[in-house]
Amino acid sequence: MITIHATKKLHAKLPLDNQSYLAAKDSGTAPNTTTIHNNPLSGWHANLITLQRRNSVLLVHDATHFPLFIKSLVKADFANFDWHFADALMNTLLKLGANQQQLDTAATLLAPGQFDTECNRSVQGTLNRMKGDMENMLWFDNAKLEEVSSYKVGVWLADRPCNVKGVKDCIWPKDAMLALLSPLEPHTPIAEHTENVAYMADYRGELKR
Repeated sequence: MITIHATKKLHAKLPLDNQSYLAAKDSGTAPNTTTIHNNPLSGWHANLITLQRRNSVLLVHDATHFPLFIKSLVKADFANFDWHFADALMNTLLKLGANQQQLDTAATLLAPGQFDTECNRSVQGTLNRMKGDMENMLWFDNAKLEEVSSYKVGVWLADRPCNVKGVKDCIWPKDAMLALLSPLEPHTPIAEHTENVAYMADYRGELKR
C-alpha cells in the first residue's frame, strides 16, 4: 500500500471502504493491498485545491518533497484516484528524465492508496507554498489551466530547494526522488543537467503541452 495523508476536503471526496482504501467498483472484487515492506514510495500529503473553478489535487512526497499535480478532476475521477496517482507519478518522472531502471522501480513500488487525515506541518507548508507558486504562475503568465501540462507543472515544482524536518541542508525534490528510485546506485551523483531533464527556468511560461 501507499499511505496518503489527505486534507479533510479531499478525504470527503474519496469513496473509501472501511479500511480506508478506494472502494472497489465490483462488489466481488477487493483491492490488491499487498504490502511492500518499508515501501519507500509510501507517505504523501495531498490537498484538494481549486484553480480556475476546477478541482485539482496537489501531492507532496513526505521524504523527498517531490510533487505531483493532478488537474481538473470530476466526481468519477476520485473513485479512480489510484489510477490518476500512478499516471501522474510515471509521467512526471518521464518528463523529469528518469532512466528506465528508475521508472521500473517506481512501477514495482506502486500500490493502492490507503488514506487518512494525519498532517505533518513541514510537508503541509511545502504543499501550501507550491499551491501559491502555481496560482502565481497561472496569473503571471495569463495561462489557462486546461492548456497547462500537469506533468510539466510537477517537474517545475520539483526543481527548487526545500527544507525537510530533521535534515540539516535543503534538498532538491527532483534529485531526492531519482536517488530514492536508484537503490542499486545509492552513491552515484545525479547529473546537474542532462538533455532530458526539465528545469524551472525552462518552464517559466512554457508549461503547456
